[in-house]
Amino acid sequence: MAFLKNRVSVPLVGSVIVLGIIGLIGAFTSDPIGFLQSVAVFALVGLAIFFVFRLIVRANPQKKEQQRFIKAAKKSKKRLQSKTGELQTKSSSFGSLASLKKSKKIKKKSPVHLTVIDGKKGKKKNRASL
Repeated sequence: MAFLKNRVSVPLVGSVIVLGIIGLIGAFTSDPIGFLQSVAVFALVGLAIFFVFRLIVRANPQKKEQQRFIKAAKKSKKRLQSKTGELQTKSSSFGSLASLKKSKKIKKKSPVHLTVIDGKKGKKKNRASL
C-alpha cells in the first residue's frame, strides 16, 4: 500500500510545483511591481515571525540554565586537564614507568560526594508493642 501511495504522490506534488511556477511567471509578467511588492511583504512578515520566535526561544530559562551548565562543565574540564598536566610533568622526571603508574592511579580516583549516616542497626524492634 505504501508503494502505491508513493506513486500517486509524486505526480501530484510535481503538478502542484509546475502550476505554482506557471502562476509565479504569470503574476510577474502581468504586474512586475505588484509581484515584487508582495514578495517583499512576504519576506518582511517572515523575518518578523522569525525574530519573534527567536526571542521567545532565547528567553527560555531552561536554555539559560543549560548554557550555564555547559560553561561550568568546560571550566571544570580545563581545570582537571591543567591539574593532570602539572602532575604528569612533575612525575615524568622520575621515570616513564613510574609516571604511567601514577597517572593510572590518578585517573581511577574520583571525588566522593556521599557520606555515611549511622542508623539504628544495633537496636532490635520491640514487635510486641506494635
